[in-house]
Amino acid sequence: MDMPNLNTTHQFDVIIVGSGGAGLSLALSLPQHFNIAVLAKSTLTEASTFYAQGGVAAVLDETDSIEQHIDDTMIAGAHLCEMDAVKQTVEGGKPSVNFLLKQGVQFTLDEQEQLHLTREGGHSQRRIIHAADATGRAISTTLVQRAQEQQNITIFENYIAIDLITSQKLGLNESNRALGLYALDEKTQKVHSFLAPFTALACGGAMKAYLYTSNPDIATGDGMAMAYRAGCRVANMEFNQFHPTCLYHPQARSFLITEAMRGEGAYLRLPDGERFMLRFDERAELAPRDIVARAIDYEIKRLGIRHVWLDITHKPAEFVKEHFPTLYARLLELGIDITTDMIPVVPAAHYTCGGVMVDEHSQTDIAGLYAIGETSYTGLHGANRMASNSLLECFVYGMAAAKHIEAHYTADYSSPEVPAWDDSQVTNPDEDVVILQNWDELRATMWNYVGIVRTTKRLERALHRIEMLKREITEYYQDYQVSKNLIELRNLVLVSEMIVRCAMQRKESRGLHFTLDYPELAPELRKTVLIPPNFQVETPLVNE
Repeated sequence: MDMPNLNTTHQFDVIIVGSGGAGLSLALSLPQHFNIAVLAKSTLTEASTFYAQGGVAAVLDETDSIEQHIDDTMIAGAHLCEMDAVKQTVEGGKPSVNFLLKQGVQFTLDEQEQLHLTREGGHSQRRIIHAADATGRAISTTLVQRAQEQQNITIFENYIAIDLITSQKLGLNESNRALGLYALDEKTQKVHSFLAPFTALACGGAMKAYLYTSNPDIATGDGMAMAYRAGCRVANMEFNQFHPTCLYHPQARSFLITEAMRGEGAYLRLPDGERFMLRFDERAELAPRDIVARAIDYEIKRLGIRHVWLDITHKPAEFVKEHFPTLYARLLELGIDITTDMIPVVPAAHYTCGGVMVDEHSQTDIAGLYAIGETSYTGLHGANRMASNSLLECFVYGMAAAKHIEAHYTADYSSPEVPAWDDSQVTNPDEDVVILQNWDELRATMWNYVGIVRTTKRLERALHRIEMLKREITEYYQDYQVSKNLIELRNLVLVSEMIVRCAMQRKESRGLHFTLDYPELAPELRKTVLIPPNFQVETPLVNE
């Protein structure tokens, strides 16, 4: 169902911000008598899920086990993963696959007409189900189609959430609860109020904070920033995954080259042809992503080169075309035949392992507010996300949120009076160059100072610049009418500050956080938690 009317106040049972795997698995798991709004910041498929090439990790083979998947996840996460979350996610593998098959997702089958399983970095077994080399596209288009068919789901495309509406914000004399949110309709430039007893943030990660990223343009940390401003704690924001292999091509937008290529035997090489990964880890190209990304970064800096090479030319051409049809066609358009040519690759910011703290039901510190997928911190990923665990997390926690919402729904809920968005005190911006300048400066600062290898000095420099930018952006936000670019920049500068503050608190090198000043592991295992100034202690503590 598409957006029905021009009214700017909308009442629903559940509001979901985000139309990727996390948001739509929640929407499709809720009973059909629920009145649901799905807000998509861009088009419905413009979500990180759509671009995921790998697959969904699940224990399906008799040679595999839940225990092995748990162990692999804990090792990849440098033992910072929270066991309850890992167990819940891994045990949710089979139900998640069944949910996706029921929705009609067409996964690749083997000769026996069983789900074909591939292997990726960090996994000790073949356990990744996939749709050729474009799994995300298959999942995304199928779930979008199902959501559009449902009469109880109303879709609002090109709506950008601005801020949450909470009882605390309205000054109501009760414990803090989410009442809905304000969102900008990009087409009309009007701000709408969306009201509901349940709101879910499923709006992806924040890797647009970095100059080079594999993420779509929407990944500006909106959910994390909105939740923190509303009074939710965030955790482990220092752990940002850099995908080791993104295409390096001056004329083309960077996109990731799937991990499955290395899983199927591709080598990483230097310009002289040396296979260098063996110098860094005995697992070579199949080492976890943080090790591979750091090795590539080290060699690029050591040799003063722009990229390294990914080489699968030693495999039969038919094998390559069959396993990687999308990639083969896409690179051929750029003049690279992967059956005979090596691929130029660099690391790029790929995934936010930290996020809004949630419990096993995806519930945040604020009653009625949920966070799912990359927006959330469940405890699953620890210090490094293992390949293809993130799509799985979206479905496991999307379904968990649906159960919790259904159990706590009351038909007699009535929303308190919520004032309409007031922009009477602001003017039209005289020039957008300020936003553009701050956007570029912020992303360059993050890339140069808060990247794959960090130092205390670099982090201090980054924080100094980010605080300055934040002041400018806050003033601009207070004086001028909101626009998509301004909303995103306001969120991104806050999330960048969170990343730096978390990184400064971690006095060790673990997983994705590597600092030259503290190269060793600290003896104690702890998560880094940021507490917002308006955090209410009496809210039920989650994830402790």
